Amino acid sequence: MEEDDMDLENSLERLREIFIGDLEDLQRLAITIALSVVLLVIFIFVSKWIKKLITKKLGKRLEDTLLVNFISVSVRTLILLFGIILIMRFLGLTAAVGGLMAGAGITAFVIGFALKDIGENFLSGILLAFKRPFKVGDIVDINGHRGKVVTLNLRDTQIKSFEGKDIFMPNANIIKNPLINFTIDGFLNYNFVVGLDYGTDYAAALKLMKGSIQKVQGVLKPPKGPTVFITELTASTLNVKVTFWVNTYNRKFSDDQVRSNAILTVLTDLEKAGYNLPGDIIELKNHQGLPIKQEKEVPDKPNEPKEEDSKNQKGLRE
Repeated sequence: MEEDDMDLENSLERLREIFIGDLEDLQRLAITIALSVVLLVIFIFVSKWIKKLITKKLGKRLEDTLLVNFISVSVRTLILLFGIILIMRFLGLTAAVGGLMAGAGITAFVIGFALKDIGENFLSGILLAFKRPFKVGDIVDINGHRGKVVTLNLRDTQIKSFEGKDIFMPNANIIKNPLINFTIDGFLNYNFVVGLDYGTDYAAALKLMKGSIQKVQGVLKPPKGPTVFITELTASTLNVKVTFWVNTYNRKFSDDQVRSNAILTVLTDLEKAGYNLPGDIIELKNHQGLPIKQEKEVPDKPNEPKEEDSKNQKGLRE
């Protein structure tokens, strides 16, 4: 009996040691996981704070908000990656980190081949951030898509069209295709053509048009003042081209509004001064001298019933 009691006590002691040992391991694991979560939260808040600090400091020195945004996002991403690697080492996953670093070459090749387009857009975003062919608020035309630049991301660029559409253009397409920036220096040129009637006082008309365009609000003064000059002799009119510059940074008058006011002002002043603005004239020549036949429409007699009415009346009588 004593031997049986000893065996039972030994078994219970082993179970207690195993249970207590497992509890201690679980406690240590729980503490480690809790500390890892706390570290992750700290790295997230620190990365956000550093991102805001970089945006605030660089925003005062650099005028390009696209570059400032790109640098701040890149720094935050690096901080988060450093924090994740540190947490993995804290959890005892040093071997896993080493394996990841060792297999980085093969992994990069496989992922790079599978995600070639994403990687291409990412690298293009880096080039655009430092090359800076445009900035936020510029009016651009990329591969037939025209609008105002809203933001530059690592993968795409957001453009707001004049119809209110949001266009997300992949950065690789911007690098590969020609890009037209209408507002890179803040000035944009517009023009329109006016046709004068032959035989008018051309010099006075040109002077009148130049004075009219200078009165329009939003049209720039010299040295970027408006110009008026003759461009073409057509069959029915003497074409005069009116050009003027606008400041695209002037939010008080939109470009379309200035252009519309300029055309209306010039045409109104010309009409008030008595200048004729003819349309296209078509001249018909009869070289054989034969008379030109003209067909005249014969109006219906008011009292004469039409053929259909006669048939209807006949059917009613029957």
